[in-house]
Amino acid sequence: MKIALNIENLCKSFAGVAAVDGVSFAIRQGEIFGLLGPNGAGKSTTINMIAGVTRIGSGSIQAYGYDTRRDYRLTRRMLGVVHQEIVIDNFFTVDQALKLHAGYYGVKDDPAWRQMLIERLGLAPHLHKVMIKLSGGLKRRFMIAKAMIHRPHLLILDEPTAGVDVELRHGLWDFVREINAQGTTILLTTHYLEEAEQMCDRIAIMNHGKLIALEPTRELVRRLSRRRVRLWLDRPLTDPPEQLAHYQPVLEAEGRELLLNLPVDGTTGALLRELCGLGLSIRDMETQQSRLEEVFLQLTGIDEHRRKNSDVS
Repeated sequence: MKIALNIENLCKSFAGVAAVDGVSFAIRQGEIFGLLGPNGAGKSTTINMIAGVTRIGSGSIQAYGYDTRRDYRLTRRMLGVVHQEIVIDNFFTVDQALKLHAGYYGVKDDPAWRQMLIERLGLAPHLHKVMIKLSGGLKRRFMIAKAMIHRPHLLILDEPTAGVDVELRHGLWDFVREINAQGTTILLTTHYLEEAEQMCDRIAIMNHGKLIALEPTRELVRRLSRRRVRLWLDRPLTDPPEQLAHYQPVLEAEGRELLLNLPVDGTTGALLRELCGLGLSIRDMETQQSRLEEVFLQLTGIDEHRRKNSDVS
């Protein structure tokens, strides 16, 4: 499959401190790719280097086979970027700015495409307002329309739903799915990890400037998730059975619920056989699996940091 974006050994330092440290990954044409990490991980610096806003320290970036430094006019036309910070032309109206913006890329204005973006992103009632008068959510919508006005092959979304309401978030993700189905490749960063889990085909996780994970989303969650089994008991227990100690048992609801953690190589079938041998009176059971958020906290060490702070307090 054709590679939309190829990053090799990308590095960038500020005042001698590495913000991006030897990052390499490739995004396939047509996929939705998530770049995640805690604050300060190097995500926005990476995106700014891709977009040409920040100079590359070392390494290389290619968009559809073209070097983003040597062939910068061509590659910037291929990319659309929605930055984390709100960037608008304060004293233009929405209509004026969208009519002008395609020309910045040497692309002729396409009225039909522009009107589709206006309608799809709910900007029609606000066309003749100067952008300084728009709400935060409408400014976000405008930024997406602006990033798409020249029909880029790759759309980069850096925290596009930060600070917007739930209705707008759902509307934006519907639009992203729609343009992706039409062939636009998506690079997404977000702190809403449930969105990344639902949207992204593959996920890369950065921490302290380095890439610490890069896998298909489902495989990453499956491989690193914690699987649990919750049992509802007819007769309460005062203590968990010693035979289940390797499942790290926890009693809840005054002994009427038993929570067990399956080991990485364990199976539910093996657990059921052990439970039958113990003669527990089980009324119901439920299997649970970690979500991306728990995997993220585990990989970045945030979960362990929280536990240590909790122990200290």
